[in-house]
Amino acid sequence: MARSDTRFREAYNQILDYCGTLPPSAAMPSETRLAELAGVSRTIIRRCLARMEEEELLAWSGREKLLLRAPRASDRIDVQKQAGGTGDLEQRFLDWVLRFDVPAGTPLSVAELSRNFGVPQHELKEFLAGLSRFGLVSRRPQGGWMLLGFTRDFAIELSDFRCVLELNAVARVAEAPVDHPVWAALAALREAHLRLQREIETDFHEFSKLDERFHQAISSVVKNRFTAEFQKVISLIFHYHYMWDKTEEKARNAAAIGEHLAIIDALEARDAEAAQEAAKRHLRTSKTTLLSSLRHHELA
Repeated sequence: MARSDTRFREAYNQILDYCGTLPPSAAMPSETRLAELAGVSRTIIRRCLARMEEEELLAWSGREKLLLRAPRASDRIDVQKQAGGTGDLEQRFLDWVLRFDVPAGTPLSVAELSRNFGVPQHELKEFLAGLSRFGLVSRRPQGGWMLLGFTRDFAIELSDFRCVLELNAVARVAEAPVDHPVWAALAALREAHLRLQREIETDFHEFSKLDERFHQAISSVVKNRFTAEFQKVISLIFHYHYMWDKTEEKARNAAAIGEHLAIIDALEARDAEAAQEAAKRHLRTSKTTLLSSLRHHELA
């Protein structure tokens, strides 16, 4: 599945979540607002709206878009990624690194990786050059590349930088106007968190997806080209760490749900100070969990 198709599918589901907060016959926001909500281009939003029109979810005439019915679970699109394409190279490479298949300090063979990931060597070299900005790989003096690995120091530095970015994002959300799409996204997330909280005994493993959605929504209010790439890598790494250590997973996820809800409560009350404090508590917990996961794999 190409990245563009994956982004369309994810954006479509996000728009459905937003529509679930609206009454029947409600007017939909502009394409620009929907693009901000989903964090994608207006081109992808237009694809989403066209599909919704085909599914008789909305009536679309010029700039006027009216919601015809509430979205159903069957309206959602599967976003499971398939291996073998070039669009998800970054995620597959990080998956390989973060599952600890290779130790830090391992030389990387471009030819071998090209075969393993099914992409041309020139594309892989460009990818590694971009990834080197994050300190996971580096050029070798004698040529080629080396995996620096996901170490305890890397985890600490990443967590600290994540804290800077997300606290800034929380502050931006608290200042967002009442018609900003983030409020509808948070309302939908509240319902999703409460639903998972009720079903935590059996569905606790679903939290990693919800966590990713939550942090993406918070970060969506910040339009900064210099942080976008870092946010993407941070999101992937903190998403994957939920898979590393399964000890007390249910209790950890239940606690994290409560922390997310505390942030949403404070933001919806427009209490910026309380939102910052709730976010700091959650980020400290997340950092502790990440380091604990590393200890589970004897990397800390």
